[in-house]
Amino acid sequence: MPPVLPTDEADRAVLLAAPRGYCAGVDRAVVTVEKALDLYGSPVYVRKQIVHNKHVVSDLEARGAIFVDELDEVPEGQTVVFSAHGVSPAVHAQAEERSLKTIDATCPLVTKVHHEARRFASDDYDILLVGHAGHEEVEGTAGEAPEHIQLVEGPDDVASIVVRDPSRVAWLSQTTLSVDETLETVAAIRERFPLLLDPPSDDICYATQNRQLAVKEIAREADLVIVVGSANSSNSVRLVEVALEAGARASHRIDDVSEIDEAWLKGVRTVSVTSGASVPESLVQDVLAYLGERGYPDARAVHTAEESLVFALPKELRRDLKAAGRS
Repeated sequence: MPPVLPTDEADRAVLLAAPRGYCAGVDRAVVTVEKALDLYGSPVYVRKQIVHNKHVVSDLEARGAIFVDELDEVPEGQTVVFSAHGVSPAVHAQAEERSLKTIDATCPLVTKVHHEARRFASDDYDILLVGHAGHEEVEGTAGEAPEHIQLVEGPDDVASIVVRDPSRVAWLSQTTLSVDETLETVAAIRERFPLLLDPPSDDICYATQNRQLAVKEIAREADLVIVVGSANSSNSVRLVEVALEAGARASHRIDDVSEIDEAWLKGVRTVSVTSGASVPESLVQDVLAYLGERGYPDARAVHTAEESLVFALPKELRRDLKAAGRS
């Protein structure tokens, strides 16, 4: 039988990952919609969820944002914001055909991957895109060079890859994947194609990597790791997996404090808490308050990296803000 863990309050601890929560790309995207609403008034349309967090989407809806799946739901001539996950050239073309005023809130790190896809395609490489089928970011990147790109979801897909020339193969990845899983997939690809060309820099974004490193640190001796983030947030889902791989006895993803099962705390001494890159800090604080009400002490922050990166707002919005004297 596993040892019974002490539950006396004096033996309890709460570890809080730092960094956690909003990354620069998410902050830029959310502020873009907020400022667009202030400047243009409602409604402002947003294609797909601006970021993958249901609370952020609900808050923006309450302010007048209208989220749509496709552009044909947007009346001609209206303003539409493209989400942080990016869109394909076909979506840009459709917006132009329908005379839509577009504001591109694509994360600059995703835009970098789009540039890499176009460059590899122009050099006539077959491009292996490591990512998850159906994810908006993958669809946007693949749309940059659909005739050159094929999706690889994991090592099990590698055997079925077909390329024109094994000496002209490159790989790219979705920015929000598990670093370790991506490296495993790339290693399998390279075993088949030894001349595989790497992207000029890491595709997995700095924030994703930092949050995974932080959760590894707080998970090693944790009885329970709570990850705040929505189910469709790839980076949040990965944090649960990384926590378990790092040694956590249990790990659960929640959208907010209402989803915590008090039974998770039975016999638990150390609780570690983190959040995905699209999660408002208020949701994390609600979790810490919940733990405090149940006899757990104030959280101790575990710092593994400092983040200071800030992205400028989309150029279309900056231009209009300046014209309105609000820059």
